[in-house]
Amino acid sequence: MPRIRTRTSRKTPREKVFRKKPGIPLDRNAKVRIMAYANGYNAKHKREGQHRGPITWAFLRVLKAMLWDIHNPVTGYCFPSYETIAEEAQCCRDTVYAAIHALEESGILDWVNRFDKIYQGGWKVIRTSNAYLFRDPLPCATSSETYKSENPAGTSPKEEKILTTTPKGNIQDLENSTVATLISYGRAIGAIAA
Repeated sequence: MPRIRTRTSRKTPREKVFRKKPGIPLDRNAKVRIMAYANGYNAKHKREGQHRGPITWAFLRVLKAMLWDIHNPVTGYCFPSYETIAEEAQCCRDTVYAAIHALEESGILDWVNRFDKIYQGGWKVIRTSNAYLFRDPLPCATSSETYKSENPAGTSPKEEKILTTTPKGNIQDLENSTVATLISYGRAIGAIAA
């Protein structure tokens, strides 16, 4: 019996980008959503015999390194080399290659080739690196203006604001020495009105 050849769908060719590719700024909440999506994707697509799912521990380390250590939260740029990612994730270059393709297949990230033009007796186009773009799983998140985080992108946890408003509601147990100490401390620093 003759074999029937089925045509598999070809992926669309990679986007060719000259000079700069606009990045996607992500705040901490968006990065946490992406990590949670990766864990949920693993739980949903785990097959028998797999310890975690299609995104292994090493792939999660690659995602974490790219997302938290390399990605610039203000500009959204993320175009490291495989060697840089491998060093940050403490794995080998081949693991980074496999992780990027697994993360792309899961819909967590997309990547495009970055090119530049140089003149060497005529204009030549050379490939410089890959640009990685993370997809926020929040359906309405299309631009940086949609994020409603209390801390804007690029704000470190150390830069959080000190509470300057009075708490709503009254503290009932004034006999407790801990509560009384906290109230007097709050008045001393000006967080609670006298």
